[in-house]
Amino acid sequence: MTTFGATVLWTRPDDTMFTDNRYSRAHVWQFDGGAVVPASSSPHIVRVPLSVPENVDPEEAYVASLSSCHMLFFLADAAKAGFVIDEYRDAAEGELGKNAEGKLYVSRVTLRPHVTYAGTAPDRATETHMHHNAHAQCFIANSVLTHIEVEPV
Repeated sequence: MTTFGATVLWTRPDDTMFTDNRYSRAHVWQFDGGAVVPASSSPHIVRVPLSVPENVDPEEAYVASLSSCHMLFFLADAAKAGFVIDEYRDAAEGELGKNAEGKLYVSRVTLRPHVTYAGTAPDRATETHMHHNAHAQCFIANSVLTHIEVEPV
């Protein structure tokens, strides 16, 4: 079995009381390949300056991981089918909603991939089928309850 990991590290600044709930939510994500990503709570959830808007928040990362997984399977399928892709750009978007218990969750993720091909491009039906296959193969998408839409541009 393959395992994946990340280290999430937050350290309390010396001048922060903590129990007053006025501590910074800034932290880092460290990945096994050496990448370090500045992270924070979303400023939509925890106000600035306790959140850092420039940092990646978990909700954004969730949307990005779904988009990235879809893209990787799409690229593989396109290559197998003989299509050459010059650029794949996705303006993915996630939306918060409330579940049956009234708790917030990412209720919808919409992927909007725009693919630029070199040479012959697939027809719309073939490209739509390739996106459907990519979605079906994406193990991140297969792991979540969020409704995920794919709207190729």
